[in-house]
Amino acid sequence: MESAVNQPVSEKEPFLLLRQVSKRFGGVRALDKVDFEIIRGEVHCLVGENGSGKSTLVKIVTGVVAPEGGAEMVIDGKPYSSLRPFEAYRLGIHVVHQDLSLFPNLSVAENIASHFYLEPRSFVDWKKIRKRGMEVMEKLGITLHPDTEVRKLSVADQQLVAICRAIASDARLIILDEPTSSLTWKEVNRLFAFLRELKSKGIAVLFISHRLDEVLEIGDRVTVIRDGKKVGTFVAQGLTRDELSFLMTGKKLAFTREVMLQENRPEILRVERLSRTNQYHEVSFTLRRGEVLGLIGPRGSGRTEIALSLFGLNPPDEGAIFVDGKRFRARSVQEAIQYGIGYVPENRLLQGLVLDQSVENNLVITVFEQLKRRGLFVPPREKHAFAEETVLAFGIKVADIEAPVRSLSGGNQQKVVLAKWILTEPKILILDTPTHGVDVGAKESIYQSIIELVGKDLSIILISDEEQEVRLVCDRILVMKGGKIVKEFSPGTMTEDDLRQSIRE
Repeated sequence: MESAVNQPVSEKEPFLLLRQVSKRFGGVRALDKVDFEIIRGEVHCLVGENGSGKSTLVKIVTGVVAPEGGAEMVIDGKPYSSLRPFEAYRLGIHVVHQDLSLFPNLSVAENIASHFYLEPRSFVDWKKIRKRGMEVMEKLGITLHPDTEVRKLSVADQQLVAICRAIASDARLIILDEPTSSLTWKEVNRLFAFLRELKSKGIAVLFISHRLDEVLEIGDRVTVIRDGKKVGTFVAQGLTRDELSFLMTGKKLAFTREVMLQENRPEILRVERLSRTNQYHEVSFTLRRGEVLGLIGPRGSGRTEIALSLFGLNPPDEGAIFVDGKRFRARSVQEAIQYGIGYVPENRLLQGLVLDQSVENNLVITVFEQLKRRGLFVPPREKHAFAEETVLAFGIKVADIEAPVRSLSGGNQQKVVLAKWILTEPKILILDTPTHGVDVGAKESIYQSIIELVGKDLSIILISDEEQEVRLVCDRILVMKGGKIVKEFSPGTMTEDDLRQSIRE
């Protein structure tokens, strides 16, 4: 492993060079004497657990925060003590953030060409803006209509618009923060093809992702950061996913689970020929007590729509749902909760948490009625004690439970969402991509929580984007495409490649 450290991918001079970069926020050292470089025309991947210092490094590169004294920054051969955001932009450093930062009321073309608005102009050349937007989309093979308002697009299409915008601005270094999180595998392949084209033109890409398979596929080199320190820079070719996980965490992650035989377990959920116009058609399946049932398929296959129907948010047009043999009409969330169904949504930030409220308030929100003794309020001491017990029981890392939940890492935010629904003591828990955007260590922790829950006879429907994940965790796997269930697998009967092929064929 040591021989792979700091091996250059070419003889070119680096576009970006950082030496001895440190940054402290209060009593926390976010970065500790980190050296880092990006060569022109390479895809350089940056990986590390949540809270490792990746975001701080990006903020220094983009001028959002300044490094501490003693740091050396060289961009395109010119030294800088620090940068301002607009200065970094002028130097060709552009970021595509996870939240995309698009203008929802503007068109696709206007968003792509929004850099035109940064210059003082007496008039806007709408034809030029539209033409520029179409040119960039054509290079990426994207067929969005240039006049469509961005707010009307899917999350996946908005992601593509954000990437196009960076490319349209003549970027020399494009920083992609979890760029594939909302893309289908076809869109990922298309993105990767374009990144390789950018490489051939000397444009550098900093690719940040928790999806280690993608890191190893697209990256030329990989820099690993752990607890604010650089572990090393490695040539991607020759690294394995397990080796990279070890470098990130400092320990071997070896989650395994024995698949449960379900034949003798009682059926808890039956879905019969469920349909909803333009979403899914004649979907049928069963779920047994203490089973983890995986539901995997490309985005837009109807998997989330099915989950929302089971939780009373998306009533089906036809078909039937039975919970413990009783007909469930799926008309409201309150009814779903009464039937013992809980739902951890795909977008935890918008749908699963009240970000500006405390960790404590987020944890008690689903069990507030149970905690009340009389009147309208829960005694503060009891609420606080209950929240502290929950944080301890679910291994949520937080310095102060009265801190806003937005201050937690992605993995700990997800644990809060899981905990608040588990506290309702459901019979069935639907997890919609629960490890989305979390690191490998947090993933293993969530997997372990799932296994502990099914050990208590809770039944789980796990919706996932990752073939490895459903093979590791699930007892059965359903493949969904075009609004229908097309195949059923047992993890022991197929390889990861078999499963991947069934989804993409």
